[in-house]
Amino acid sequence: MKVTILANYEPHAAKGLIQGSNREAAVQALFESVGGRMTSLMFTRGMYDVVVNGEVPDQVAGMGMALAVRASGSLSDMVVLEELDMKAVLAVANKAAGAYKPAG
Repeated sequence: MKVTILANYEPHAAKGLIQGSNREAAVQALFESVGGRMTSLMFTRGMYDVVVNGEVPDQVAGMGMALAVRASGSLSDMVVLEELDMKAVLAVANKAAGAYKPAG
C-alpha cells in the first residue's frame, strides 16, 4: 500500500536537523521496521516541513508506524494519506448505494 506522509517538525526536532541528524536514514529504517520502504523524502517550504512517500504492507503497518512517530513528540500536524484502489471502492459504493434506503 502506498502512503504519503505530511508533517511539521517540533522545535526540538528542528534543532536536531540543524545539528545534522540524518532524517533520510532514520525514515528509511522506520519504513523497513514495518516491512515497508521509503521511496522519497522531501523537505518543503509551505504548509508542511516534510513530505515522505513510501510503501507499507497494510494499514496496520502504516498506522503502527504513524503511532510510533506521534509518540516520539518530534512531529506535529502529521497527516498520513493512503492510496486507494478506486475500482474496489466504487464496487463497494455501488453495492451500498443499492442497499441504503434514505430517510424520508
